[in-house]
Amino acid sequence: MSTIIYPSPIFGPVHSRRLGISLGINLLPSDGKVCSFNCIYCECGFNEDHRPTLPMPTRAEVARRLEEKLQEMQADGQLPDVLTFAGNGEPTSHPHFPEIIDDTLQLRNRYCPAAKVCVLSNSTFIHRPAVHDALMRVDDNILKLDTVDPLYINKVDRPSGSYDIRQVIKHMKSFQGHLIIQTMFMRGTAPPPPLSQGEHLAAERSSFNADNTGEEYVGPWLEVVKEIRPQQVMIYTIDRETPARGLEKASREQLDAIRDRVIAAGIPCTASY
Repeated sequence: MSTIIYPSPIFGPVHSRRLGISLGINLLPSDGKVCSFNCIYCECGFNEDHRPTLPMPTRAEVARRLEEKLQEMQADGQLPDVLTFAGNGEPTSHPHFPEIIDDTLQLRNRYCPAAKVCVLSNSTFIHRPAVHDALMRVDDNILKLDTVDPLYINKVDRPSGSYDIRQVIKHMKSFQGHLIIQTMFMRGTAPPPPLSQGEHLAAERSSFNADNTGEEYVGPWLEVVKEIRPQQVMIYTIDRETPARGLEKASREQLDAIRDRVIAAGIPCTASY
């Protein structure tokens, strides 16, 4: 199984299907994965397979390394289209995430004012006022919403701790349109989630259908998207090897059909295959 563990705190630039030339900012350790989700399709693999031993980068280290890279790119005449917070887990989990956003905005304005600052988040910490305010300051606040079905979320996104999709939707609405919803559509089957505490080893456990391209999932998801009224929706499908076997790409026709329904609702939408 091939997985990607990104350098920290700066990686790339890389060419993103959705964002263009992206300089990555990874606020998680460089030797493992730290995430409040444990998605079965994550290119970084499962959390339990990549426990880090190194600490998160400090605020000062992030600012210093980002400035050095921007100076290098400026000298080479190749500035990024976007500075993207992503990497080995959930960026908003960093204890100094709001301050790092402020530093990044200042460096962006100094070295590449045409570039956007983007955060890819799984939405698990948007209830925190400081995180919410920081995301309001970035150009592209991209929040994950794979489905509105709690059972599917528990089997596919596999959040750690408590996760209430109704509260997540409520907090997405609080951005008052300053957000981009990002949704993974896929097909295929996947193994069951790990045994919950107290679950007997002999309990019946079988693979489940991971296909969220049908009306059962798309219809309710689209209604919630209409309620949230984001500035844009980005839908995409699997692009790299996944840690769970049996998953398949959604077809171009399926993604186009979902995209067209979002556009018909008056919300800009892109599909990445």
